[in-house]
Amino acid sequence: MSAIVLRGCSALLGPDHRFRPEPLDVLVEAGRIAAIAPAGSLQAPIVIDLSKHLLAPGLVNGHQHSHEHFQRGRTENLPLELWMHLVRTRIPVPLTPRQVYLRTLIGGIESLRTGCTTLVDDMALGGAVDDERIDAVLQAYDDLGVRALLGFAMMDKPIVDNFPFVAELFPQGLADELRNAPRPAGAEQIALMRRLAPTRHPQERRVGILASISAPQRATREFLLQVRALADDLALPVISHVHETRLQVVTGQLFFGKPMVEYLAEVGFLKPATSLIHAVWLNPREIAALAESGATAQHNPWSNLMLGSGVQPVRELLDAGVNVSLGSDGSCSTVTTNMLQVMGSAAAVAKLRGDEPGRWLSARETLHAGTVGGSRALGYGDSLGSVQVGARADLVAYRTDSVTFTPLTDPVRQLVYAERGAGIGFVMVDGEPVLRQGRLTRIDEAAILSEIETEYRTLADRYIEAEASVAPVLEAVERIWRRGLATPIPGDTFPARLPA
Repeated sequence: MSAIVLRGCSALLGPDHRFRPEPLDVLVEAGRIAAIAPAGSLQAPIVIDLSKHLLAPGLVNGHQHSHEHFQRGRTENLPLELWMHLVRTRIPVPLTPRQVYLRTLIGGIESLRTGCTTLVDDMALGGAVDDERIDAVLQAYDDLGVRALLGFAMMDKPIVDNFPFVAELFPQGLADELRNAPRPAGAEQIALMRRLAPTRHPQERRVGILASISAPQRATREFLLQVRALADDLALPVISHVHETRLQVVTGQLFFGKPMVEYLAEVGFLKPATSLIHAVWLNPREIAALAESGATAQHNPWSNLMLGSGVQPVRELLDAGVNVSLGSDGSCSTVTTNMLQVMGSAAAVAKLRGDEPGRWLSARETLHAGTVGGSRALGYGDSLGSVQVGARADLVAYRTDSVTFTPLTDPVRQLVYAERGAGIGFVMVDGEPVLRQGRLTRIDEAAILSEIETEYRTLADRYIEAEASVAPVLEAVERIWRRGLATPIPGDTFPARLPA
């Protein structure tokens, strides 16, 4: 693509997002920022006027689930252990490749419209590896223009066996049914990754893959280490849900004899470019292990609030030198994947922890987690998440003549606490404009949204039927969940929820 000058914008510059109020030109060549200079001093074949705009790095969403996008708004007020069965229902809802493509675009469109230029899609494979539907997901991100890393929430144990107390509290026949449901073998999942990696490496392609273990309790030790070795061999980033809820601390004690992060450290799973998703219920030893290994703790504050999971000890993580990134999680539980909302909730909810205001999370620290922290978590170093020469040109421009930035006093605080996407006037990914003057440049958004609504209406009754099928599962899992609440956890675990 031809070189582009973004003309006349103010900007948040560098990895520390220093505000430069005077108008600037930003030259973009070959997908990178090539120069930053006073407005009017740079030239290129294409000039885009961004006067009265604040240029900022695109946000990095380290965690969403495209398989949930048709289920946004369908649930509320359920803890994770119950809610998850409304996503992974006993009766599956089969989709055509076109429906999968459309479903994927929901999260991608919302990402670009709310300042996110890089997303991680932790997609559940369902009952089998289906290449046609996987290709549909990749094609959706290719067509839209967003930067995306696709993982497959891999596991080699049945979902029912990731819970404690199953033998006592789960009906035997129902447990056997769930264990016998179709699911891809571990070897198939490893083979899928090896098949995709040569043409979909995230360092080489805007739309690539990463290695995803659904959670330690959902994988045998052998499979966990196979995925770790695969990621090391292919130089891929790794993600895994860990210690999202209090019950998972109980599970770690019963399954591994220790909290899960300590278990992961013991088996050598923790390394740089490895993100532990949620990481809410942690103890000081686990935080120290994360710091020593270079792994990331990913904060999903809006999801953790919606599912009642708790508040991550972000200050303690940052004090220990742990890299912290941000994620939205899936839109069945969160209703939205808006990363601006994630940032605002991250900074706000942290103020519930402790009585020292100087230790509360600031807007600037939150923006760092949503940009540079996300880049480092995914193995990009500092090449994403900052407006500086040499960085990848994944950029968002916010209108400063909007009410959000009027009067303009502290653009970082106003961005984090007030902006939710209405003021976005321009988005660029990999040096290409993908949103200009309020319109996505690569797809017909109105036609796509209309088609999505039409297709969803043909599926709505199937989702109702599928959700109804899990009623006996929810009854059994609620017994497990309540047993977990009554089971003590180590006293040095940082408290994550307010008492009743």
